[in-house]
Amino acid sequence: MREVAVIGGGWAGFAAAVELARRGTKVTLYESARSLGGRARGVEINGCLLDNGQHILLGAYTETLRLMRIVGIDARSALLRLPLQMRYPPDSGGMDFVTPRLPAPLHMLVGLLRASGLTRDDKLSLARFSTTARWMDWQLNTDCSVAELLDRYDQTDRLIRLMWRPLCIAALNTPPERASAQVFLNVLRDSLGARRIASDMLLPRDDMTAMFPTHAASFIERQGGCVRCGETVSGIRRDGRCWRLDIANAFDAGDARFDGIVVATQATRAASLLDGVAESSIPDFDYEPISTCYLQYAPDVRLAQPFFALLDDAASGNWGQFVFDRGQLDPRHAGLLSVVVSASDEAIALGHDAIATAIAAQLATAFRQAALARPQWSKMISEKRATFSCTPALARPQNRTDCENLVIAGDYTASDYPATLESAVRSGVQAANLLLQ
Repeated sequence: MREVAVIGGGWAGFAAAVELARRGTKVTLYESARSLGGRARGVEINGCLLDNGQHILLGAYTETLRLMRIVGIDARSALLRLPLQMRYPPDSGGMDFVTPRLPAPLHMLVGLLRASGLTRDDKLSLARFSTTARWMDWQLNTDCSVAELLDRYDQTDRLIRLMWRPLCIAALNTPPERASAQVFLNVLRDSLGARRIASDMLLPRDDMTAMFPTHAASFIERQGGCVRCGETVSGIRRDGRCWRLDIANAFDAGDARFDGIVVATQATRAASLLDGVAESSIPDFDYEPISTCYLQYAPDVRLAQPFFALLDDAASGNWGQFVFDRGQLDPRHAGLLSVVVSASDEAIALGHDAIATAIAAQLATAFRQAALARPQWSKMISEKRATFSCTPALARPQNRTDCENLVIAGDYTASDYPATLESAVRSGVQAANLLLQ
């Protein structure tokens, strides 16, 4: 494969481009936006370079970490590594569970024994679920909802509320009542059920564009390729054994020829580009939103640890599920907190100002600090189509199309994982491998 075009400058597109470039292929990557990263990108907010959404990675994200090393990122300094934990503000009615740095599965057992805020029945329930899942090799004969799975294995109401529900929403961005139990088990298998380091939580210190796309673009250019922002691919067509792209708002001739194509756009855009060109098996997905609320306080405001889980209850006006202290990730952001609201349709409908006010009040109550109800400024960012809705037995398309040297990549393609950075990166690598076979 001599020359390949990658359409889309998100994490899947850059994963494909880096994998192709490092193996000797000349790559031209097209991104219609002026910024890189797709749905995981840096944005400027009140003079601060932050993210369009707060992200958290896992030690199990092996392909993401591998490609970060390839493009020259030192993960030890770029990411804050924490042991697996589910910790709520003290005296908030939650739990305090944190695993020690011991070999798996001993780290889970000791963490469970030490956990506060859980009854004996809760702990036995968790231990029983973990043991049974390992015995089943994390596989179901027939997929069902996470809620059905938890009910089947007699998980206590308190454990569901404090542990399983927030984990499910954080991992799949889909409520347990309609989330795929098999995909949830896949995530648990590769994190809780693997080596201890795989369950570590990794918090990005820099914005998501700088975390990978910027370094990936430089790597591609060092290998003789090119990254072109602000250029929209409007069409794909066959030209003998090669492919041509129709390119709108290009700096030069709007027609380019390549040996292979990776379509790494969002699913709806990919289906449109493939229409009339290849047999498209991309379904019309349902989507789930994610909102992130940034709240700036005085620089001396600091949480006791980098992040906490929060007791969310929409009926009581408590929308936030996790809060992050950005100042502990980057000193330039001292006093800045970010709060995640996953699967946030109802929150978005209320309006950003109303939700930001409610979240500030929720923080003030959870941490028993009245000053948290009065931030200096707040900003809500909502990605209305952040992820596909990860429902049971969902059919997802393969990377390969029925056309030679035309492949697709994205977190929506067939994978064990839900729509995460790791599934996007793995999809990009798989697309590159198909072209290089």
